[in-house]
Amino acid sequence: MDSIENYRELVKQVIRRHAQHNPTFGDVRIETIFDEQQDHYELIETGWNDFDRIEGAVIHIDIINGKIWIQHDGTEYGVARELEELGVPRHDIVLGFHSPHKRQFTDYAVG
Repeated sequence: MDSIENYRELVKQVIRRHAQHNPTFGDVRIETIFDEQQDHYELIETGWNDFDRIEGAVIHIDIINGKIWIQHDGTEYGVARELEELGVPRHDIVLGFHSPHKRQFTDYAVG
């Protein structure tokens, strides 16, 4: 299996793991979105908590130029750490939610 295909499977594995945690409030659904053709992967919440609309990404990851770009991470533990534990090297993980200027100060890829 080439590294891109491996990264796709690892990203889906992480998202599926988080999708098993049901919200403790309201009538909220958890949805996984896997677009392998464009390499976009998301975990979103959608629904209602009383009169409040719940809609948005919990996790958003793209694979761009052979690297895993974490665009949004709403988890407590950290998706980057989970990917590292699954064997993804830091030089293949980009914290896309940080500005390009700040990425140079992380231990991860800048782009």
